[in-house]
Amino acid sequence: MLKKYFTVKSHGTDEIIIQKSRFIGTVRRVETEEAAQAFIQEMKKKYHDATHNCSAYLIGENDQIQKANDDGEPSGTAGVPILEVLKKQGLKDTAVVVTRYFGGIKLGAGGLIRAYGSTTSQAIQTTGIVKRQLMQGFTVVVDYTLLGKLENSLRNSSYVLKDIHYVDKVSFDVYVEAGTEQTFTDWLVDLTNDQLEIIKKDTAYMEIEVKSTSE
Repeated sequence: MLKKYFTVKSHGTDEIIIQKSRFIGTVRRVETEEAAQAFIQEMKKKYHDATHNCSAYLIGENDQIQKANDDGEPSGTAGVPILEVLKKQGLKDTAVVVTRYFGGIKLGAGGLIRAYGSTTSQAIQTTGIVKRQLMQGFTVVVDYTLLGKLENSLRNSSYVLKDIHYVDKVSFDVYVEAGTEQTFTDWLVDLTNDQLEIIKKDTAYMEIEVKSTSE
């Protein structure tokens, strides 16, 4: 499993007008090729009266599934520019459909490439990007005397406090970045003078909203 990767939020859309042609970019997170194809068909049905519904998707840890479709535009002027934006931004598990309503003015090959690329970039920016970070889960159990100290310390740390359970003792569900487990447990032992129980749990991806894939 990847320790981290970037993808889009669940879905989003935006549009621009270029030389009287209307370009609508629709973005969706997909984890299988079947989901990507279903999304494309959904957009084709929604915009059935459009001139073109061009698409691309990139799926898998190693981008092993990638497709681009020009849907009637000159070869290489629509689907590939959409796909190139996904690659350039380092996104995974992402599908994009750019719908075009022709406005009567031909853009030429270069103009089409720029139009489809720009629409894709803007739609992704509007949708939003998240970093999915692989994290190790822990349950930390302490007496109530340590509740305030531990809760405050966790909330002011880089660790993710997911939940708190109040039973005979207090238990905290915490997630830490994969690879930092020992640092986390050492920190807890020191913070509580070893007056705690630490239970290792599942690993899971946590999502952190970012402005770009350089973060």
